[in-house]
Amino acid sequence: MEFGEEGLLLEPVSPGGQFFNSTVLSLAIISVLETQVPINDSQTFSLLKNVFLPINPRFSSIMVEGVDEKNKQWKRVQVKVEDHVHVPIFTSGMSLESYDTYFDEYITKIASETFPQSRPLWELHLFKYPTSHAAGHIIFKIHHALGDGYSLMGALLSCLQNAHNPSLPLTFPSLKGAKNETSSRSRVFEFVPKILSAVINGAWDFSWSILKGTWVEDDRTPIRSGVDGVEFRPVSISTLMLSIEEIKLIKNKLGVTINDVIAGTIFLGTRMYMQRMNSEKSSSQNCTALVLLNTRLAAGYKSVQEMLMEPSKSSWGNQFVFLHVPVPKSSEVSNPLDFVWEAQKIVKRHRSSSAWYLTIRLWDILKKFRGAEAVAGYIHSTLINSSMTITNMIGPLEQMALADHPIKGIYFMVVGSPQCLTITAMSYMGKLRIAMGAEKGFIDSNKLQACMKEAFQVISEAAN
Repeated sequence: MEFGEEGLLLEPVSPGGQFFNSTVLSLAIISVLETQVPINDSQTFSLLKNVFLPINPRFSSIMVEGVDEKNKQWKRVQVKVEDHVHVPIFTSGMSLESYDTYFDEYITKIASETFPQSRPLWELHLFKYPTSHAAGHIIFKIHHALGDGYSLMGALLSCLQNAHNPSLPLTFPSLKGAKNETSSRSRVFEFVPKILSAVINGAWDFSWSILKGTWVEDDRTPIRSGVDGVEFRPVSISTLMLSIEEIKLIKNKLGVTINDVIAGTIFLGTRMYMQRMNSEKSSSQNCTALVLLNTRLAAGYKSVQEMLMEPSKSSWGNQFVFLHVPVPKSSEVSNPLDFVWEAQKIVKRHRSSSAWYLTIRLWDILKKFRGAEAVAGYIHSTLINSSMTITNMIGPLEQMALADHPIKGIYFMVVGSPQCLTITAMSYMGKLRIAMGAEKGFIDSNKLQACMKEAFQVISEAAN
C-alpha cells in the first residue's frame, strides 16, 4: 500500500469501516495501558510522528465521500499531532482514591465523546497521575472504522517492545487446539454428520439472527433497559483480574477451553447480578449475548506489514461477525458448572454452523442494494435487541514496554454501542483482565464486579 501525497484518495473504505462510522452507528475502541513508572511525555510527539503514523495510512487519513456517493474513501491529510494528544490537568499531591475517582470520570468523559470527522479518527490521552492501579495511564482511543481489535493489536505490537529484552519479540499463547488422534477412517464417518449438522444448525441460527436483528427483543432486565439512545448515555468502566493458571485448572478439570470458562463465568455472574437486582424474576428472563467471532484464517497476531502482505489470511480491517448466544437461565440449571458446559455447547455449535458465513453474505447483499447505512441500521438493531456484547483478545506472555515505560496492565473497551453492557477480556502476563462497560445510573458497576468475582469463585470451588 502506497502512502501517496497529501490529499490523494488512497483506497475505498472497507464495508466494515463504513458500517461502524455511519449516521446510525459509531463505535470506538479504548485501550488502556497501565504504566509501572510515572509518565514522561517528552517523546510523545516524535513517537507519534515517526512510529505510530507510519504504521498505516489510515492513521493519517479522513473518511470522505467517494465518486459514486455510496462508497467512502480514505483521503490523506496533514496530521497536526498536537490536536490528537490530550493531557488532563488535576490538582497535584492528592490521594490515590481521589485520582481513582478522577480517572473513572475522565474515562467516562472520553467514552461519551465523538470523533470530529475533519481529522484522523484517533486520540491519545495521557493520565499522568498515580491511581491505585498504576503510576500512570496511557489511553488510546481509536475509531472502529480504522480496524477491529485484531488489527489494532497488530498496530500496538509495532510500537511496543519486550520490557526485559527489547531485542526479543513478544510471544503469545498458542491458539492451536489439541491434536486429534482419531483415525482417518473415523474422521470420514464423522465428516458427513458434521456437514449435515452445520447446514441444519446454520439455517436455524441464521434465521434466528435475522429475527434478532429485526423484530425479536430480549426481555427488559437489570442489564437491558430497552430504551432508545443508550449509546449516548455515560458509561462506567470497571475491571476484574483473574489468574490464567486458575482458569486452566478449571479448564482441565472440566475438559473445556479457557474461553468456555471465561464465558461461563460471565454468564453466571450476569445472572447473579440480575437476580440480586430484580429478585427471582430475572432467573427465567430471556437474555442474549453477542459473542464476537474473528473470521480470519490466521492462527495468531501478525504485524501490520504481515497483514498487508497476506490479505487473504489476516488482512487489516474489520473481519468479525456476531454469534447470538442465549445466556443460560438460572431456572433451568442447578449446578454452577452448567453455565460453563452450556457456554461450551452453545458457542461450539454456533462456531461450527454456517450462520456466520451467511450473515456476512447478508451484509454484502444489503450493502449492494440498499447501501452501507442500511447495514449499519441492521447491526444497530441487532445490538439494541440483545442484552450485551462479549469480546476478547490475547495479550503477550511477557511484559511490554512503550518508550521505556513498562506496562503492568492492559485492558480495552468498545464504546458507542446501543447496549447497557459491554464486556471485554484480555490476557497479559498470566492474568486475565475482564472489563465491564456499564451504563451509569442504570447498572451498579460495583455490584456487577462483585458478582463476576463471586461467580468465578463458585465455579472454581465446584470444579475442585
